[in-house]
Amino acid sequence: MFGKKKRKSTADPAALKGITATIETGAGTMELQFLPEKAPGHVDNFVELAEKGFYDGTVFHRTIPGFMIQGGCPQGTGTGGPGYNIDAEFNDTPHVRGVLSMARAQDPNSAGSQFFICHGDARFLDKQYTAFGRLTEGEDVLDKIATAPTESGGEGSKPKSPVKIIKVSVHRPSAG
Repeated sequence: MFGKKKRKSTADPAALKGITATIETGAGTMELQFLPEKAPGHVDNFVELAEKGFYDGTVFHRTIPGFMIQGGCPQGTGTGGPGYNIDAEFNDTPHVRGVLSMARAQDPNSAGSQFFICHGDARFLDKQYTAFGRLTEGEDVLDKIATAPTESGGEGSKPKSPVKIIKVSVHRPSAG
């Protein structure tokens, strides 16, 4: 499902402090605050991919009202990634509404580029998925994406008209 190579991170949580991101979508804008003290490798990975434009033009390919919205697959199917995996950084951040976490396959160390934002509380994911940020603005956009009509069949989580991620912009605190 995801890449086979490992991306080793030497991310310094202090160097990542204060970095935020804006996800501009076809449904509106969401603002994210990262948690580098909890998952520095995941924050570093997401920021690096965003700054390269990896997420621009992708879609939220999986949406489940009351649970989460998922994006970050370059194919838009939930089967793709950046060509590498990163190791899990499980932590004590609860998977509650607005939490940003990394999607993965069955292997805990199989995350790459796919991420999800919790639409509702999903505490059963705690310490099994790496939470690395939270939504600070755009809950109305989260609601629009999560409650859009989906196709029937399977788990019924494929949006009929997936919302596009137009651009992910990273904002670094100014020095001084």
